[in-house]
Amino acid sequence: MNARSTEMSATDDVIDLLLRQHAQIRDLFLLVTTSTGTERREAFDRLVRLLAVHETAEEQIVHPMSRRSLAGGDGVVLDRLHEEEMSKALLSELDRMPTDDPRFVPLLNHLRVDVLTHARAEERLEFGRLHEDLGDAERKGLAVALRAAEAIAPTHPHPGVEGAIENLLLGPALALADRLRDLIKEAMRESPSEG
Repeated sequence: MNARSTEMSATDDVIDLLLRQHAQIRDLFLLVTTSTGTERREAFDRLVRLLAVHETAEEQIVHPMSRRSLAGGDGVVLDRLHEEEMSKALLSELDRMPTDDPRFVPLLNHLRVDVLTHARAEERLEFGRLHEDLGDAERKGLAVALRAAEAIAPTHPHPGVEGAIENLLLGPALALADRLRDLIKEAMRESPSEG
């Protein structure tokens, strides 16, 4: 076996891919909290999309693997799903709120703490253990599956849709509605106001 066959890029390994997304989420939280006006709204919209897509893909691909592969995996996943449900509810509330609302930043800070605590728990209790338990080929296959799930995932939070089965049953319709909503929202931003 040559060295090339044992090395994978960050986009080939599901764990590296997830860790990179966690770093992007941390960066977007910082950008949202330090910006104002249109820049804040645009950064927040990117954060909403990344969180929604990332969590859906984890729920469809990573959590089921953790349940099957890890000792005590059911408990680990149930705790993560509970955290995700709470975060989705708060993210959904923020997603409907103007970013200049006086309640926005305090709620965003609460969400940031919840999401980053959740990410650290995933990294410690789930990702690290999966990295040890799964071979390169399995992690590469999961990365492919994760990207496919992300490509068709809803782009906004849907509290109550946290499990793999719920995502498989409801996800496509929610994703279609979300992506249509995103297109309309973008078109309204780009078109001049008619008066």
